[in-house]
Amino acid sequence: MSSPAPARGDAAVSVQLRSGVYADSVKLMQVSRRIGARDGVSAVLVAMATPLNLELAAGMGLAPDGDVSPEQLLIAVRAEDDDALAAALADVDAALAERERSTGTADAIPHRTVGAGLDELAPDVPALAIVSVPGAYAAVEAADAIAAGRSVLVFSDGVPVEQEVALKRAAHDAGVLVMGPDCGTAIVSGVALGFANVVRPGTVGLVAASGTGAQQVSCLLDMAGVGVSHVLGVGGRDLSEAVGGLATLDALAALDADPATERVLLVSKPPAPSVAAAVTSFADGLGVPVRSAALSPESPDLTAAVEALLADMGLDVPVWPARPGPAEAAVPGAVLKGLYSGGTLADEAMLLASPALGGIRSNTPLEPGLGLGTDLSASGHLVIDFGDDALTVGRAHPMIDPTLRLEAIAGLAASDEPAVLLLDVVLGHGADPDPAGALVPALEAARAARSLPVVVALIGTEGDPQGWSRQADALAAAGAAVFSSNAAATRYALDLLGARA
Repeated sequence: MSSPAPARGDAAVSVQLRSGVYADSVKLMQVSRRIGARDGVSAVLVAMATPLNLELAAGMGLAPDGDVSPEQLLIAVRAEDDDALAAALADVDAALAERERSTGTADAIPHRTVGAGLDELAPDVPALAIVSVPGAYAAVEAADAIAAGRSVLVFSDGVPVEQEVALKRAAHDAGVLVMGPDCGTAIVSGVALGFANVVRPGTVGLVAASGTGAQQVSCLLDMAGVGVSHVLGVGGRDLSEAVGGLATLDALAALDADPATERVLLVSKPPAPSVAAAVTSFADGLGVPVRSAALSPESPDLTAAVEALLADMGLDVPVWPARPGPAEAAVPGAVLKGLYSGGTLADEAMLLASPALGGIRSNTPLEPGLGLGTDLSASGHLVIDFGDDALTVGRAHPMIDPTLRLEAIAGLAASDEPAVLLLDVVLGHGADPDPAGALVPALEAARAARSLPVVVALIGTEGDPQGWSRQADALAAAGAAVFSSNAAATRYALDLLGARA
């Protein structure tokens, strides 16, 4: 059904609800972004009609009328005139049709539970179920897949931690694996799931309580000529006290039993010390060698962990690709402004920079008392994780939609506080098809407005759809110093601050 909303000035508005159509949240975010980039479109929301998305639509002045069900697809668009609106709606239909041609139409697969679908479509195949629904509904769908004897990747965030624990205990008892919740990156038997890079196959398995950390490590391994067997994401909370490493232990056991895996690297944000100790004790009893790349004040560098693994394998460490950018003088008295899309990369930057700079404020601080709250433009040393759950409610992840970060760069350009800007740009499947295309104009405008050294950690490979070198060249041409290692980028930023230890 369609309910045109009142026009605002010369605006033309359409609000539609469609039944019998389902698409996962990542695809719908991509459709929303595609339509929002059209000339003449001022607001757009293409999403399932969940309570959260209805609140977002109401805030945009695009709320639907009448009874609404979460199973319906909401398509809400405001454009400058009727022609622009008609073209935008036609593009929505085209984008949704592209998805249907690649995955099958909604009519071809009737509504069913996850378990029933697995039993009918792949009764004798050890299939992996992927759950990408609002967090309030994710545990039910994941539990259904576990009951059907299948491993499950839970892309959804917002799942209560007690439900995560229950799912992982049930999966352990059933002899399957839960990856997630909030598992953004995985590679299983060469198949990339979520945000993942194009890397060569090989013998190193990754267990990752981290998305962008797994991407950094797998990309560096690829640049060193080493491939991965599997990348098993377990969700960012798995090594917390509350979850206790349940999925990490099961993932390590699975890789130990995998004949294609000869070595394992464990990648994580800073884990709970007691959980890290238990995981280490478990890993020591396995047949496959396990090396830790868990971030901590004592070992904060993912690149160093990869280099240590290469040494274990008797391989030389390559010169990691970089574009040095223009010669920049050190800026004594300046502050670090880290604007990140990856939480693990933001943590790594803070761990490396804190000994030289002192406390670094953040929306995801490493120490109590350094939280930012909602003031993302505060003065002093800052590292912001724009991919944090609190900043992605009702909007796409910053690796898909850079709007918030571009706004922060513009705000920094308008400031007179001396600063060095440190960014990550993450390539691969699911990410912005041309992140430099959006970032370069913002960087050029910022550097034209003031003296602002820019340092970029570019995470990706030459095989990625965006191409590491193509993106690096574009960013370097805009005046940025570009590194394939986030640790190297952070150290270079510290050099520019005159603060590196």
